[in-house]
Amino acid sequence: MQRSMISMALSSVSLRDLALVQAVAREGSFNSAARAMYISPSGLSHQVQKVEQALGMPLFERGGRRVVPTTSGQRLLGYIEAVLGAAEHLEHAARAGDVAFGSELRLGVPSTLGPYLLPHFIEPFPQRFPGARLTISEGKPRGLLRRLQEGELDAVLAPPSATITGLDSTALFFEPYELLLQAGHALAGRSAIALTELDAADATLMAESHGNGVSDLGMPGAARPERIQDLSIESLATLVALRGGYTLVPILAHDRLGSIPNVVLAAVEGARPGRHIALYWRSATPWRDDLARFGDLLRELAGTIPGLDAAAS
Repeated sequence: MQRSMISMALSSVSLRDLALVQAVAREGSFNSAARAMYISPSGLSHQVQKVEQALGMPLFERGGRRVVPTTSGQRLLGYIEAVLGAAEHLEHAARAGDVAFGSELRLGVPSTLGPYLLPHFIEPFPQRFPGARLTISEGKPRGLLRRLQEGELDAVLAPPSATITGLDSTALFFEPYELLLQAGHALAGRSAIALTELDAADATLMAESHGNGVSDLGMPGAARPERIQDLSIESLATLVALRGGYTLVPILAHDRLGSIPNVVLAAVEGARPGRHIALYWRSATPWRDDLARFGDLLRELAGTIPGLDAAAS
């Protein structure tokens, strides 16, 4: 066995310290990295300085509008990435065996999807992957994908986004939206309503879950709907019940929303606004084959759930 030649200074550096350095390089800002890693900016700065002192050189140029790696820092960041990757593989190897996902799948699911999709695959999952435990984390898609990149999660269900370095994905299904209107809305008695019949200014939409613009939802005209911070679908429905107007909700939530007072549901006539859902994982994961089988399971289930359109495998 080779004897370790790591200095005392470097041996005091933790994997968490290296992950913080990696976050600063990725975000280009100490403040942004601190928010992403759930640490105070001063605490982050202290830990990065600790790594720099252990390595004997500065890793970042400070003082500009964007923090950038020094020439030496850029070279060492490659080694830091390799160390963190090796640590992840060590963890997976410790969990590994004949059981899928090394005995546990840590899955991130958007909070606007999880409560409605999870009941459909909680039972089939142990049948398809005996001995594997499913651990669920809910949140916003961007935050979940960040946690996936950082190794906190093994996979994430999220709408497709721009190419993310270090992540692979496979399409799962399309989920249409339906309209949710306050019961007093002029069109509330209709079973189906075209978006062209509605005033976009009366809509209440969530900033992240409903896409980036009116065109994403097939809404005509120049009017802009009100954008609010993401919240649960039930809370969004309650907000419409209190304030009036309407919103768009995923069809999987239909049964739960039907019991909320002072709102009604209607199908969208003509255009089909909705969201595509994909399964994401790290490109270097040792569980690629297991995740491919998990994706197959979700597509199979989507094909049996009314309203969903399963993607081709």
